Amino acid sequence: MQNIKIHSTAIIDEGAQIGDGTRIWHFTHIMPGAVIGKNCNIGQNVFIGDHVKIGNNVKIQNNVSLYGGVECEDDVFLAPSCVFTNVINPRSIVERKNEFKKTKIGKGATIGANATIVCGNHVGKYAFVGAGAVVTKDVPDYALVVGNPAVQKGYVNERGEKTEQKDISL
Repeated sequence: MQNIKIHSTAIIDEGAQIGDGTRIWHFTHIMPGAVIGKNCNIGQNVFIGDHVKIGNNVKIQNNVSLYGGVECEDDVFLAPSCVFTNVINPRSIVERKNEFKKTKIGKGATIGANATIVCGNHVGKYAFVGAGAVVTKDVPDYALVVGNPAVQKGYVNERGEKTEQKDISL
């Protein structure tokens, strides 16, 4: 591991894998089975659970929790306080760790501030989930979705700019 910057208040459990050039900020906790790629920026007060996979060049803003089963491909942007669930019907007195659902965020996708991604749903490559949206079904590649529940309002290109058609190349 080279050129990794870890703030003194961060907790990195033994067994976590962190790629070269990654920066980890204040009060972040990374669990043992987490795999984080190269050149990532992990913001303040972030939790990355066991069996979470983070690609290269991923930016995770402050106050984001990623639980087991979440996978972010390369170049993903997770805005402040976005939420990932891991169980469909949680109860405090019923342990459901064997029911965790996989959630995949495709290459280059953006998840807006305070958006919620319900577990088991996938966000396609370069898709854009607007701030505060609640994703309750899969989001197609290059889709722009907003609202609660999230509905598609158009397409975005690889730069995140709204387009009228699914002409995705730059």
